[in-house]
Amino acid sequence: MMSFVRRLFRWTNRIFIEAAEPGQNSNFVPASNELHTTLTENVMALQTIFNKTPDLVVRTFIYKQTDRQAALVYLSGLVDKNAINNNVLNQLMFHKVEALEDELPVTLGLMSTITTWEQIETSILHGYSVLFIDGLQQAYAMDTQGWPQRAITDSQIEASLKGAHQGFVETDGQNIALIRRYISSTDLKIKEYYVGQRAKSKVSILYLEDVAVPELLQEMETRISQLNIDCILNTGELAEYLEDSTLSLFPQFITTERPDTAASQILQGRICVVLDRSSSVLIAPMNLVSFFQGIDDYSMRWPVATFLRLLRVLACFVAAFLPGIYIACISFNHEVIPLDLILSIGEFRAAVPYPPLIEALIMEIMLEMLREAGIRLPAPVGQTVGIVGGIVIGQAAVQAGLVSNLMVVIVASTAVASFILPNYDMASSIRLIRFPMMIIASIFGIVGIVAGYMVLVAHLINLKSLGQSYASPIAPIRLGDWKDSFVRLPLWKMVMRPQSIKTLQKKKMAPKRAEGDDN
Repeated sequence: MMSFVRRLFRWTNRIFIEAAEPGQNSNFVPASNELHTTLTENVMALQTIFNKTPDLVVRTFIYKQTDRQAALVYLSGLVDKNAINNNVLNQLMFHKVEALEDELPVTLGLMSTITTWEQIETSILHGYSVLFIDGLQQAYAMDTQGWPQRAITDSQIEASLKGAHQGFVETDGQNIALIRRYISSTDLKIKEYYVGQRAKSKVSILYLEDVAVPELLQEMETRISQLNIDCILNTGELAEYLEDSTLSLFPQFITTERPDTAASQILQGRICVVLDRSSSVLIAPMNLVSFFQGIDDYSMRWPVATFLRLLRVLACFVAAFLPGIYIACISFNHEVIPLDLILSIGEFRAAVPYPPLIEALIMEIMLEMLREAGIRLPAPVGQTVGIVGGIVIGQAAVQAGLVSNLMVVIVASTAVASFILPNYDMASSIRLIRFPMMIIASIFGIVGIVAGYMVLVAHLINLKSLGQSYASPIAPIRLGDWKDSFVRLPLWKMVMRPQSIKTLQKKKMAPKRAEGDDN
């Protein structure tokens, strides 16, 4: 009984302490959302909202223009201190100029008036400086953003031989500027949204007003506005929240780090989504064919580009089905193997003590482990681990009788084939597909592989990307889009924009190319 009374006393005492000290509540909101007229009350309310925030700076001074007390508030790590000292404080403290009543003598490009605590909190957290003046029931948000950021460098995962060597960074303003460098048109429109309840993330939608279909734009806006989440940190999370089928292995949006790729897709009529604090952007809607196309395809001769695209398609089938075909032929369908070859395979497998499925799983899992180890380690060490580890482990596994020589060749071929695909997300999906194919092949043989292939085709036909067909222009068949699909015809043959994307303007160039000099 006494222990219960002591616990009750401690519980009530804790409640009274929290009620008496509202500053300890990180979610404290002033009783009124409107500002006070006195500077002292505004500063006290602001310090209550940003309690336990040591990087909050409150700089008080005399406003020279009206001889009133003023306070400039900002977070020290998110602002450009040179801009604050030279363009704000120096102008307000030492200069008195003729100006309108609502204007401030500051030399900044962007400044706005805010009147609620919610706007003030959002502005300070996004790197703005907020100015309070005694006697005014409003504040001024000044664009003094200057957080640490890295320089624009080449993309690490989307290398290009003949394209631009620029990649997106973690600041949305610079990313949008990079896209504008390619599309210098007033038809390039931007819509901004803020997503996140705890930490708001700025999301910008870029599109061509006279090309993109309003229905697709409205669908993207609806999906973004319906997001109810604490925070979104990167483009991969945003894509998973926005995609049509979350259970599918296949990526339904393209995430790219290249400004030229994003600009090219926007010109075709697609929508680009830029997320602040992310070094990649989102492109929608997409189809399966787009994941086999690279930006260098349009910088080389069309026969070479066509050959490379067909090579990528072949590599996709090799990466997905080759281990399964090997297992099916060894376990069930011996008749499809030539006699000389089957005798050689039998000699290799004589020392292997378990079935082909276990042999393939051991090598494939070991390959994935080496791949992940190479990614996580520093670049020079990672390449060494991948090459040396593959050679040493493969040779040791053959000598120990764990796998056959042919199995090592099969696994190495699938690894090389998976690296040929230009899109990392699609390559990762293809790598996962081969595991169920191996299991099906070990149970049903070639028939199982054919059945698995038919299931994949049916799934791709039913898949949607932002409500548009994922398998287009193959299903439904749109022959006009085949000029730039798994093959690439000359650029002057591609007069129309892709039919698989609904666009307002169908043509993108003149129907006839300029003729050369016949003399």
